[in-house]
Amino acid sequence: MAVAFHPLTVSDVRRETPEAVSIAFAVPPALADDYRYVPGQHLTLRLVRGGEEIRRSYSICSGLDESELRIAVKAVEGGRFSPMAGEIRVGDTLDVMTPQGRFGVALDPAAGRTYLAIAAGSGITPVMSIARTVLAREPNSRFVLVYGNRNSQSIIFKRALEDLKDRHLARFVVHHVLSQEPQEVPLLTGRIDGEKLAQILRTLGPLEAIDHVFLCGPGGLIEEARATVVRLGVPAERLHVEYFSVEGLPVAARPRPRAVATDEAPVATAAITLHGAHHEVPVRAGETIVDAGLRAGLEMPYSCRGGMCCTCRARLVEGKVEMDLNYSLEPWETEAGYVLTCQAHPTTDRVALDFDQV
Repeated sequence: MAVAFHPLTVSDVRRETPEAVSIAFAVPPALADDYRYVPGQHLTLRLVRGGEEIRRSYSICSGLDESELRIAVKAVEGGRFSPMAGEIRVGDTLDVMTPQGRFGVALDPAAGRTYLAIAAGSGITPVMSIARTVLAREPNSRFVLVYGNRNSQSIIFKRALEDLKDRHLARFVVHHVLSQEPQEVPLLTGRIDGEKLAQILRTLGPLEAIDHVFLCGPGGLIEEARATVVRLGVPAERLHVEYFSVEGLPVAARPRPRAVATDEAPVATAAITLHGAHHEVPVRAGETIVDAGLRAGLEMPYSCRGGMCCTCRARLVEGKVEMDLNYSLEPWETEAGYVLTCQAHPTTDRVALDFDQV
């Protein structure tokens, strides 16, 4: 299904913590199929401020059986979109992209799986959607959550997590790890690091029996958790990763801006297939494919522009490109020719990319 924006009306706004709100949208019956989602996916919101278009992606937190489409937004210091979330009111209309993302798995009602999720802060949002749906639709499966926050007041969905545990006592386990609030169990006090995580995970039994692991939050947490989980015996192919920021990553792994040429001379041509139409777009030195497409007036699919959300994913069918960063494509995707066009720079005179083969 083609990526597209539609105006949706806000049906509910709920304060989750002093810094976070959840927002539900009313989806018209005519758009029900367009906004049918898989737990773990996200929505991209679009607004214009001072003549500039701003896009941000926010994960869906509702479960499939809850009959609503809800996201959560946590205010980010210095952010351009998230601080305004507290001003959104019921009845407001926002431009919302159709659901995107692959941070999830196909469910099987007959399966008896063990799921592990490690999240911090707003990284709980897609995990909440996955956990709600797994516990409702896989009655023989078990879900374990290790969730890091500063203190108990900053726990997003605190009451909802307690309700889930009350309903699924034998199948849902939550370990709250608080970095700035002492707890009765010393192990659960402090920042989630490799050593602390290993101690918690060893209480779960044989880790090779875990079927799926979801890692979501800042980059530093994800990399430390990934290394720890694999070291303790979980096969790497069972891990599912969603970066919410590059916080905690080495400086060398962060974006390095390229100078964009201001003259009109292109260094390459990008043949872009988008929504069934074909476009020939000149690319200037330093430009990404997304940059070039936007300059040419195309409605390019993108959101984070940091290599994390995968909204800009396309298949490279001709030529070669070089990506600055890749936090979201799996190895099999890059081998199959998929690239992040917000990070991709042509290295041949001509490249061809198909956004419809996603």
